Order: sequence, then structure tokens, then C-alpha cells
Amino acid sequence: MAERFATYAAFWPHYLREHSRRETRALHYFGTGLAVVCVIAAVAIPFWWLLAVAFVAGYGPAWIAHGFIEHNKPATFTHPFWSLISDFRMLYYGLTGRLAAELESAGVER
Repeated sequence: MAERFATYAAFWPHYLREHSRRETRALHYFGTGLAVVCVIAAVAIPFWWLLAVAFVAGYGPAWIAHGFIEHNKPATFTHPFWSLISDFRMLYYGLTGRLAAELESAGVER
């Protein structure tokens, strides 16, 4: 049975522990970035079918990472909104050099 969280603050450390491997985070970053590009292109061109591509581009690499690297179930299946927010939060912290402190706070060994 999936773990339930009453608050996003309680979910965030769990999310980080589920993304403990560098390779998993790299695939998430790639997918999130590609999804953002697809959404921007869908609006700018406009080719609305790119929104479906954005979904696959964003979640495909992440789900592959969970299946083959982390060997766990993606948080998207149990906490879709918090998981989406956390994907962008993790990317932001990774880009700003603040992720190491967040991982340590969540108990992720590096």
C-alpha cells in the first residue's frame, strides 16, 4: 500500500529519498526540460499535439529511471500534483546548487 502524506512538507523528503541516485535525477531533469520545451513550442507554433509529446517526454524518462535505476514506483502514481511540483523543485535546487543540502536533510546518502 502506498504511503500517504498529510502535507507537502512531509512528502518532499520522501520524494528525495525516492530519487536518491544521481542517474535517476539526471533522467528527471532531461524529461522535465524536454517537456517544458514541448509545452512552449505547443503554445508558440501552435501545434497542440505537442502537449501529448510533452507528457511522454516528461514522464517517460522518469518512469524508466524508477523502473531500471531506483527500482521503485514513481510518486506520480500516488501523489501526482505534489510529484509534479517536486520535479520542478528538484530541478531548481539542482540548477542552483542547493540540492545536496536538501538530499542530506532528507537522509539521502551520497
